[in-house]
Amino acid sequence: MPLGVGQITFCFWDSSWHVTDAESLRCNIVTGEREERWKESSLPLFWVEEVINQRKASTTLRHPGMSVLVCALMFRVADRLLQKLPVPKVVAVDDFRSWKWRNLAVSLVHSLLTGTWAVSCVIIWPEMATNIPSFYTAPAYILICISSGYFVQDAGDIILTGHARGSWEFLIHHALVLWCFLYSLYSHVYVAGAVVALFVEVNSITLHLRLMLKLAALQSSPLYTINKFLNLFTYIFFRLSAQFYLTYFIVQNYSRLEKGGYFLITMILMNIMILIYFYRLLRADFFPRSRTHQQQNGTQSNNNVKSS
Repeated sequence: MPLGVGQITFCFWDSSWHVTDAESLRCNIVTGEREERWKESSLPLFWVEEVINQRKASTTLRHPGMSVLVCALMFRVADRLLQKLPVPKVVAVDDFRSWKWRNLAVSLVHSLLTGTWAVSCVIIWPEMATNIPSFYTAPAYILICISSGYFVQDAGDIILTGHARGSWEFLIHHALVLWCFLYSLYSHVYVAGAVVALFVEVNSITLHLRLMLKLAALQSSPLYTINKFLNLFTYIFFRLSAQFYLTYFIVQNYSRLEKGGYFLITMILMNIMILIYFYRLLRADFFPRSRTHQQQNGTQSNNNVKSS
């Protein structure tokens, strides 16, 4: 349904704004019960889109920082509830395995929720995959808020339980993700890009399940074998593909992207990390070393269970 003279269209069925004409722009933007009018003559299109995004975002979450903390608290509550569930005996007798099992269980809940949510957003609103800087929907914004809360909670759990030294690479990953997500939440730009980035959580489902099966000493089970191939498939088609697509988009549109340099550096660092993890995954699941060689090199330690 067009507002004003029709250069800006608000689609009520997908809660998104579409700017179709940047010249002689007159529009009405309805934010709750407020109505604002202005005439755009020389302002660039991206400025108009950003104003629209900010107006619409203000009706979603007025204090994203507090909302992220609330979401972090919700994942902390989930952590407590998951502790009440039974765990394998081989996990229960070891403190590190018990903590790691609980940590992975919370991560699995996050991946199931956000991975499904992210894919659904792009299916419903395909423009998210192409209009990464400015396309915005309220469900996408809330998704980024929830996911940010998880990363805050997980980083806190790693640090407060004394596992920071053995999990430093995960803390670096969380810091990079949080900086990008919080920038999107406060600036209301790149929300679509953050949603595409969360495609990696589809792979995280099988990745977390893989590690939980290893903690339970079920590497020889049929379930582990099935999950091994599913994990490889999702790693390639959801983690690697999403990361490389976002990197390609930033490179192609670098000159006109806000904070393009920072996001490009972040993506390069993330790409290096996921390629290293991919090499470890292939080596551990598809090209394993002999057991004797593993024992000689200490790869049967608990810390290796965490990352391999």
